[in-house]
Amino acid sequence: QVQLVESGGGLVQPGGSLRLSCTASGSIFTIYDMDWYRQAPGKQRELVATITSIGSTNYAASAKGRFTISRDNIKNTMYLQMNSLKPEDTAVYYCKADIGRLGVRRVYWGQGTQVTVSS
Repeated sequence: QVQLVESGGGLVQPGGSLRLSCTASGSIFTIYDMDWYRQAPGKQRELVATITSIGSTNYAASAKGRFTISRDNIKNTMYLQMNSLKPEDTAVYYCKADIGRLGVRRVYWGQGTQVTVSS
């Protein structure tokens, strides 16, 4: 069984920073692409950033220049450093990972962590 657990969310003032983490645990053999998504109240879940197994990254336009995605393959952990946060960044942030184990490759989601940007 594989679990993804996010942490690092919270309440921050506009212009502040937060660092989210997502750790995969369980019988993991290979982690391929990992992604951060977010879902604001009343809106659809949207892709924020992607990182491949070799560290190539891609960002949504709203995240470019402010957010940095990274990963530690030894720790099976992905990070999202968020700077210059805006109220419109308020959302539940979810991690997603494409994981292969026992000859089967599938997508796993974390439970989400709340990020609130407000003064």
